[in-house]
Order: sequence, then structure tokens, then C-alpha cells
Amino acid sequence: MPDSSSVQRIKGYCSLCIARCGSVAVVEDGRFTRLEPDPSHPTGQALCAKGRAAPELVYHPERLTRPLRRTRPKGDRDPGWQAIGWDEALSETAAAMRRIAERDGPQAFAFSQSSPSTTAIADSAPFVRRLMNAFGSVNALTSLDVCGWGRAGATRYTFGVPCVGTSGGGAMPDIAHTGCLILWGYNPSYSRLSHATAVAAAIERGARLIVVDPRRVGFASKADLWLRVRPGSDGALALGIAHVMIERGWYDRDFIRDWSNGPHLVRADTGRLLSEHDLGVGSAPRLFAWDTQARRLVPYDPATGRYDGATAALALEGEVRIATPGGEVTCHPAFALYARLCRHYPPQAVEALCWIPRAEVEAAAELIWQSRPVSYYAWSGHEQHANVTQTARAMSLLYALTGSFDAKGGNVLFPAPAAPSIAGAELLKRKAPILGAAERPLGPSREGSVTARELYRAILDGQPYVVRGLLGFGSNMLLAHADGGRGRQALAALEFFAHCDLFMTPTAELADIVLPVASCFEREALKIGFDISPEAQSLIQLRPAVVPTRGEARSDTDIIFGLARHLGLGAAFWDGDVDAAYRAQLAGTGVGLEELRAEPGGVRVPLATRYAKHAEPGAGGTSRGFATPSRKVELYSQTFLDHGHAALPDFEEPRIGPLARPDLSARFPLVLTCAKPTLFCQTQHRALPSLRKHALDPQVALHPAAARERGVANGDWVSIETPEGRVRARARLNDRLDPRVVVGEHGWWQACRALDAPGYDPFGPDGANLNLIIGGKVLDPVSGTASHRAYLCEIRRVA
Repeated sequence: MPDSSSVQRIKGYCSLCIARCGSVAVVEDGRFTRLEPDPSHPTGQALCAKGRAAPELVYHPERLTRPLRRTRPKGDRDPGWQAIGWDEALSETAAAMRRIAERDGPQAFAFSQSSPSTTAIADSAPFVRRLMNAFGSVNALTSLDVCGWGRAGATRYTFGVPCVGTSGGGAMPDIAHTGCLILWGYNPSYSRLSHATAVAAAIERGARLIVVDPRRVGFASKADLWLRVRPGSDGALALGIAHVMIERGWYDRDFIRDWSNGPHLVRADTGRLLSEHDLGVGSAPRLFAWDTQARRLVPYDPATGRYDGATAALALEGEVRIATPGGEVTCHPAFALYARLCRHYPPQAVEALCWIPRAEVEAAAELIWQSRPVSYYAWSGHEQHANVTQTARAMSLLYALTGSFDAKGGNVLFPAPAAPSIAGAELLKRKAPILGAAERPLGPSREGSVTARELYRAILDGQPYVVRGLLGFGSNMLLAHADGGRGRQALAALEFFAHCDLFMTPTAELADIVLPVASCFEREALKIGFDISPEAQSLIQLRPAVVPTRGEARSDTDIIFGLARHLGLGAAFWDGDVDAAYRAQLAGTGVGLEELRAEPGGVRVPLATRYAKHAEPGAGGTSRGFATPSRKVELYSQTFLDHGHAALPDFEEPRIGPLARPDLSARFPLVLTCAKPTLFCQTQHRALPSLRKHALDPQVALHPAAARERGVANGDWVSIETPEGRVRARARLNDRLDPRVVVGEHGWWQACRALDAPGYDPFGPDGANLNLIIGGKVLDPVSGTASHRAYLCEIRRVA
């Protein structure tokens, strides 16, 4: 801790969002006064307004500083909060957890945590999971369905790893070497400044840029092409661009032939891949391609990733008739079926579906092909839809056409220090089925995450089994997810709910025990690799605490270790020694904890970037291939087919949209989407005066023509109305929007008393909780994602 009589400049990184920007904290006479960027850090070229407001966050008078116990029923307006000691709070929480687990099983006690993309929970997320595993619970609400599923979850089914990486791993755009970068539903100027500075440098050196976004924000004004997509139609756009590329031969045929399952034959009668079982020659799982020169079947063994024969003439087009014991069967290469699907989306169809001029669709295809290598990054703009899974797959298949995956300048699997996982999967001895696994086995449940709707159903309806308890780490789920009214009922119905947070949020208000959390500037944290580049990945940093914690607040990590001790699980948590846990994380990196404490700016480890790792020799001399069932990039997914989903990613029109529901669009003629404001992280930070003064009220952006039709002027209060209800916001006119689209903001509840700026009722029509008016019944069939960013609405002026 710094000397209280001096001015200290303490190197670290800001953990408020996924950017983890390198920073220098200035402490004067023991008080944290400024946060500045650290240009020597690979993510430290700039800081956003939220980072610069860090001292306001640390010293905010409404911070929680003592553990609290509810003394009155949850239906009362006054919870009767009573300050208690930490030992009492942790003992009561542990006793409730044991009581519920002994009676109903540990799966009846769930966990929740905020998204690591927009909060500092990444400091402690592995320990949250470790506590779950040690306790025996399988149910964690992590918001994966609305933050990360498309880019990381769905694209695994194509490449075997996330095609678009997150803080949990996967391929990242090699922006320093890319020829063409696509930002799809992603505005790094608001979401990840370290990427924004890299994009600016790439543009300066001559890289080409395509931005897909309903709004002209961030780099859209600097892009070679800005594609103003209709919210929710991204899948049709991806298929349409792919159609132009395939029709004009603008794709890497060698990559598709050699490294995708495009040559594998698909039966026309069943839609399944042709196998040895179909030919009556055995039960081996070998598949087949067609050699156009030798005019014969070529067996392919997924176990080895090898064809039994030459591959230069494997068919990607046409059809063949194959004799089987059951008669002749017509088959097509998987790539031919993908090309056929794409033909349903010519430029004129894309223009009608996506509201993008056909010439721009053709220009995008040409720019992608002519400017290789290509990289792309996608964010929640394409994810928060009820068709996200097939949309993300369609985008990943479009990307596969470029042949740029894991190539220099493409989306690259950057190296990382050899750090073991400390999430404790081995501690989970008896695994109950996770919520959602029966309905959506390919969705977030496969990644160890449940959706809010699944959690609410288990609490209120006991389906598929009852959940009676919850331990929350910062998740303000009642505002972050759709159907907050049902969520409120669910949290009120819990037998026990403990919540850890910095502020008393609407979600925390329903807890039985509230535990005060230290901000990321009041606690140590270890980060191994900073994700965005090889240089960033090479850095290991132990971020020091800048100032002491406020009051009795503790870090999430200290709360977890203390609770583990009260649960009798201390041995699984290094007997309460957090330093020992850090040493376990560092094992294999060659870097010691004392070395990191002596170097607060971090220590670099040597890493070598390798490309096309799928082509490297694997076991037995075969190529490593991809971590998919076929060991190829899967254009055609039999996994999806086996679970009742389309094997190819066809576009599904948003089910609460103008084309799918003309009956509703007569009353609700506008398409409602939402976007992240630059000043706030989701439901946070509106109490900080330096931020709130620039955005005193919630806003909804609409085109001047749409405003005129409704008698709305800039700054008017309006009602945003959907079939589910209404909320309020101030109108902001934006002539760059499509006149049929309006853009709201979610996350409004908190007051800023320093500015006399009001708070907003999260559950009523005079409030501003945008997710309150998004229905929870129309969901993505794989992920369970609600249609947060493509809904029907009307705007009406109010007094």
C-alpha cells in the first residue's frame, strides 16, 4: 500500500470491462485521485470515461460497506436492513447452503455472476466456479446467452474453438497484420479501447474496414463500407455475402476442400452424412467424399482426419448416385448444399430482408476477397437475438470461405502462458443435470451456464427440479435480462438469497444477506495474458490494491475463500491462502508471485506465435485438424441435425418482427433495438457525477422522419411501447438511422444524488428498464437467448 504522505503512481490495469486497459493510479496523501493510461502496457494506449471516473466509484457515498441482513419479509417496502459482522454473515450463508443441499441436493442451490465483459468479476470468476464445483452445484447464471454465446459458443460448432475469442479463449483478430477487418455488431470505441487503438493504427497503414451496425457510430464513419443492417437480419446478410463470393469464385477452394467437411457427401433422403453403415460394409464411423476424376468414393476417417486416397479432385459441387443395400441414394457434397442455401439470398433478397442496398452487398464480397487476409470481431450486436446461434454459424461459415482462420492477419489462436485451470472441475463429485440441458443440450448448458428464464422456472415452477437458494456475485439480473417482472417473483420466492455487490441494486434488494464488495482498485488480482495480441498475451500482471477497502468491504475472492472455510471446504481453497492459489495459477509459467509483486507493471514471458496449427502433425503423424467431430471445419453440422436443428445455418426471420408478424406491426410499426452507451457499463455507473452529467436521462434514438410522424421533438419524453408493456425515455433524433428503426438503452435504475438526477422504477411503466418490455417466450432454440435487439415497438410522445 502506498505511503500516505506521498504522491504515488501505481501501475496496474483497469478491470471494469473486458478491455483490461493498462493504467497508472495516482494516489495523493493516501487518496486515489486519478487513473491514467499506461502507454507501456499492451492495452494501455487510452482510458475511457468510466476508467477516468474510477475515484468517484471508489469513494461514492452509496457504496455498500458492511454486511447486511434482511429483518423484514420480502414483500415489505422496508427490508429492515441490519448491519452484521462478516463471521455471522458467512455462517448464515453457509448454513443455508448446507440446509438446502442436504434436503434437495446441491443442484438446488444456484450461483450467479455478472458478465466478465462488463464488470470486474473476471478477477475472481475462476474461484466462483471452483466454489460451485467444490459445493456440488451445477447451476450458474453467467449471462452467456446474452454475452458471448454467439461469438464463442455457437462458433465452436464450426471451428471446434471460438472463432471469435473472449476472455475465456478462442481466436482473436490479428489486427496488426490484417488486410481487411470486419467489425460486426461491435463498436470497440465504446466496448474495448485497446481494440479501437489497434483498428485506428490498421486503418492508418492501409487496412480495409467493413462495419456492420444499424448505427453510424465509432469506426463506421471511417469504414470503406458501412452496412446498415436491419436488427436481427445479420444471418441473411452473412449468407448473402457468401452467395456472391461463391458464385464469383471468390473463396479459398483449397482450404474448403482440404480443411472443411465441404467434400463430405450428404444423403438427399435423410440429410445425414453418408457413412460405411449406409453402404453395408461395416460399422466404422468413416464418411465419404467423391473423386471426380477417378469417379469413385473416397473414404474419410474422422478418427485420423485422413482420406483413403487422393484429395485433389474431391467434389465440392454436383450430385452423385450411390448404390446401397437399400437401393440407389442421391448424395451431394456438403459444400454444394451450403452453396444452394446461399443462393436463396442473392443481393436483391438481402436488400429486401436487411435493408442494405444490393450494390453494397456485392461490394462487401469483393472487398473481403480482394483484401485478404481477413479478420473479424463480433459482439453483442449480433448476439442478443432469438436467432443468434444460426446467425453466428452463418457468419463463421462466411469467414471460413476466406481461408484466413489461424493465418497471419486472420483470426488467430494466439499463444498463451502455460497456466493450469484452477476452476476445480475435478472437485465436482456428483453431477446432477444442469438446468436447460434437456431442452437445449447444445446451448449454454454445455458450457456450464443457465439462462435467467431457466433459473426462474426452476424457482417458481420446480421444473425440471426445484431451486431454493442463490448466491450472487454482482449479477443485476432483473435489469440485465428479459422478463424482469417474473425474475422479481422468482427472487422473492427463494428460501435463501445472498448477494455480493458494490451498490444496493434492484436485484440485491431482494436478498436475505448482502455482502459488500471491494472495487477492483481496492484489491489484488492476477491476470495471465491480455488477449488481444501476442504481445498482450505474453504479459502476466499482479494488479496491486491502490487504496484500502472502504469500510468492511472485501474482494469477491476473499468472500469466496471465507465462505469455503465456513462450508468445511477450506482444503479445496488452499486452507484460505490466496497467495497459494495464485502460485497454483502461475505453475508452469516460469513466473513467481514475489517477482510479480516486485514488478507491478507485470512480467513478460517468451511466446512464439504459430499459424495454421490445424495443419501441424498430431498423434500418429496425422494432422491435428480441428476439435470438431469430423476434425474439419464443419460447414454442415450433423451434431445439429442429431438434435433436431438445421445442419446448415439458414436465416430465421425475427419472430417479433415486421415480416414475421404483420398483425403486430400494424400497431407496433418500428423495430426496437438497443445499444451500449459509452458512459456506462450495462446497469452500472449512472450514480457517478462526471459520467451522469453527460447523460442525465435515458434516451431512445429515432429518425427525424419517424419523429415528425409522431409529433415528437428532440428531447421530448416519449413512451416506448411493445406488446409486453411500456417504459419512458427522452427522444434523441438521429438522421443516420433507418426511419424504421429506433435504438434504446438498457440498464437505467440508479439515481445520481450529487446532480439531483433521478432513479427509475425498474418494474413499472414510468420507469426506464428497457428489458422489462422484451418478451421472454420467443427464444433461440439452441441458446435460449431472448430477442433483446430486434423487437416491434411504437413511440408516443408523453407529458
